[in-house]
This record gives sequence, structure tokens and C-alpha cells, in this order.
Amino acid sequence: MDVFSRTFLPAAAEAGLAVQTVSRHMPVFRRCVGSGDATILVTRCSRPDRPVTGDYLLLLTHRRLVVTQQTRLLHRLRLHLNTELRELSNVTWSPDPRLQSVEMAATAIDGIRERFLIRTSHPKQVWQLDALLNHAFRTRLRVPRERILATIGDAPAATRPSTFRPAVVS
Repeated sequence: MDVFSRTFLPAAAEAGLAVQTVSRHMPVFRRCVGSGDATILVTRCSRPDRPVTGDYLLLLTHRRLVVTQQTRLLHRLRLHLNTELRELSNVTWSPDPRLQSVEMAATAIDGIRERFLIRTSHPKQVWQLDALLNHAFRTRLRVPRERILATIGDAPAATRPSTFRPAVVS
């Protein structure tokens, strides 16, 4: 059993997803996620800006965010979002323990702002979800820093004097 299967199935069980739902979405997730990528979160979600478009299932791994949609009328399954985490920008989420939900938003590489509402069954789960999102988006993603390898006009390290010697004025 690969890393994705070992981590996906317990995460789906923890989210309380039915076996039929998991098996229905699994082929889509398999096409998007590598076998060595560990699952952080699997959960149902909705889109607050489009509440009647269908049910969504969100998969968050250490490298990717994948969201599938199942239409309400015909129960057809389609891929809604498949992106690497480093390609997302302006990722925000706001936990609300009173409503037992977390609203997450991110801008995809194509410039479209995606918003998802994740509902939990208990207020404590809101803070667990907040910690998972913090781990995925704040601690794991490092902002690339500019590295200076050399600048024009610098003398090579071998020719630089190792100590400062003031010039003698005569």
C-alpha cells in the first residue's frame, strides 16, 4: 500500500465520509495526486458564492489541493480544482467556532479566487482544522528568498584580504 492510500483512508474515515463517497472520488484523486504524497485533510465542503451547484470534496496533501464536484441532479463527478500548493496565492481562512465552520479562500494560478466553506460537527474541530491549514500553508511553504551568489565588481574570495589593514600615509 502506498503513502497516499495509507493516509487517505484514515483521513476520510476521520471526516466521517461514507465508503461509497470515498470509492467514487478515489479514481479522480489518484489521477491528481502522486502515490508518495501524504494526505493532510479530506472533507466535504461547499461554495458560499454558489450554494446550489452541488457537493464538493476537498483533498489537501503536502503538495496539492484537489477539489471534486458531484452534481446534485445527475450525481456526475468532475474535477473542480487541481493545483500545487505553491501555485496558490493569497490563501486565507477564517475559523468560526460559533457556526462550526471554516471559510477558506485562495487565488489559483489562473487568477480565479476560489472560496470554500468547510462545516464541522463540533467547535473543537474548527480549531483542529485551523491547525491543519496553518501547517499546510504557513509552516510548510517557505517564501523564496532572494539569494545573492555574486555581484559585479566583487573581487573573488581568494584575492580579498583576510584582514583589514589601513593604508600607511607617508
